[in-house]
Amino acid sequence: MTDLLRAEGVDLFYGDHRAVSGVDFALRRGEVAAVMGSSGSGKSSLLYCLAGVLAPGGGRVVFEGVDLAGLGDEELSALRRERFGFVFQYGELLPELTVEENAALPLRLAGQRKAPAHAAAGEVLGRLGMTGLLQRRTSQLSGGQSQRVAVARALVHRPAVVFADEPTGALDSANATAVLDEFLRLARDQDTAVVIVTHDRDVAARADVTYAMVDGVLNSVAAAGR
Repeated sequence: MTDLLRAEGVDLFYGDHRAVSGVDFALRRGEVAAVMGSSGSGKSSLLYCLAGVLAPGGGRVVFEGVDLAGLGDEELSALRRERFGFVFQYGELLPELTVEENAALPLRLAGQRKAPAHAAAGEVLGRLGMTGLLQRRTSQLSGGQSQRVAVARALVHRPAVVFADEPTGALDSANATAVLDEFLRLARDQDTAVVIVTHDRDVAARADVTYAMVDGVLNSVAAAGR
């Protein structure tokens, strides 16, 4: 099966510090991959290289057969907006927008009209148990509710890949389990691949393939079904 996304010998430097060291990585369509590591291990830096946010200092990242290094700034921005989704540890929602507006944002940025964009957002939010909160400001939400909105925003445009940086790290264990369950169920339902970076073994255990990152070096831990 052809890889959806792959890294080949990726290096990333911050000054003299080598944060990512010769990483090879492959992701299939619909697959969930977890990258485990402690703080400072390089896992978030790798995530942002894979997502085209950071340019590697060596090696290359290829998405659907296209080397990201060959894309201009506008093409990279369009790729991240249309084909990728992102979930961050603290949600990173826009406080001036409602729940529905936050979730619909990727569709609106892609040029979709308000009514269909909000209808799609409402459908995804409903599957996440947020139907009664569509017009609420995000400042009025709990941590678990905010992260559900972030998940909806990441998945509403049916991206090929969602990149999740410690998506449950700010939640208590009960909320973390619930949000992760809903996130992965929705992603699998629409055949969206997911890359999760985490320090939590319980989160990593839900992935199809797990990697460990230490001092910038990535090693395969488990590869279910490979």
